[in-house]
Amino acid sequence: MAKKIRRPYIINGTQCWISGNTEQEVLDNAIRLMGLTPAPAPAKPKKNFGQYARNWYEKYSKPTVSTATATTYDRQLRLYILPALGDKAVEDITLDDVQGLFNSFGSGTAKTTKEKCKVVLNMIFELAVEEGLMTRNLLKSSSFRLRGGASKATEPYTVEEMRCLVEGIGRLQNPTDRAYMALHTLHPLRLEEVLGLRWADVDEESMTLHIQRAVTHPNCNAPEVKETKTSECRETAMSEVCLRHLKEIGRSAPGEYVVGGTRPLSYTQVRKMCERIANELGFEGRITPMRFRTTVLTDIYEQTGDIKLTQQAAGHATPDITMKHYVKGRKKTNDAARVIDRIYTTPAG
Repeated sequence: MAKKIRRPYIINGTQCWISGNTEQEVLDNAIRLMGLTPAPAPAKPKKNFGQYARNWYEKYSKPTVSTATATTYDRQLRLYILPALGDKAVEDITLDDVQGLFNSFGSGTAKTTKEKCKVVLNMIFELAVEEGLMTRNLLKSSSFRLRGGASKATEPYTVEEMRCLVEGIGRLQNPTDRAYMALHTLHPLRLEEVLGLRWADVDEESMTLHIQRAVTHPNCNAPEVKETKTSECRETAMSEVCLRHLKEIGRSAPGEYVVGGTRPLSYTQVRKMCERIANELGFEGRITPMRFRTTVLTDIYEQTGDIKLTQQAAGHATPDITMKHYVKGRKKTNDAARVIDRIYTTPAG
């Protein structure tokens, strides 16, 4: 423990001893005894929130996350956070400012959109608290509210639409189009997993597809090859119909992509491919890749009633994710009434 400091002073002709823990504290006490006020310490310059947030993104976020995640974070900063808080000082931001930011979203904004913004702002506030610029994370206030509508659910294609698409695969002129449709309409795969399949991943002997990589488009253009969403390789059973179409196309080198060849498809190429397929098949709707996974998982569950099988086909850790986000009931509410009538009543006669 530091020894207390004592210094002799003569104040108004009288000698006295003044103590303090530091030389500055001794001096301040002496000034007070003389009836004077110590000079205030110079105020520390405040930090601009816009510059602070950008520094967080460039140094602590962007280098440590995937390109897709970094793109999402940058979007939240540009579109929402900086326009609302960028001109303020970090130290001066209030709960009113934060609540006002989230209240400014349009009435039809989904809650998930606001949650993405909150994730980014929360990390910035946590750093500010750690560095002593803020006394607390304002997002953790009991008064803060985050409301929003439910996200629009991905609707599955109807069985009739899927039959039309699957039966039309053989009529497609472009081999890449045929390979894509054979893989995506007949398996519960994500688009990025389909685009990441190489011929070495197509195992005819075991009738298995090995899902080992993903091709994403974080900037809506150039493809990026990365790990799968779960960072784990998995296997899924291969459709016999799919294999028949792939054999007709003919295998390429093991390292080439089944959809794309020597290079994975770009975002623009995928979009144009989907438009080309719809036009060539005379399909009245749009070819929307994200709907295929939902559709296939819905029909696996509808036909089998086996949630564990459906979960395994999806590659999910728990059945809750499968049921909440992918399996959409096709039956109508009056079908439920018929079930109750059938099991709770005695047949006439």
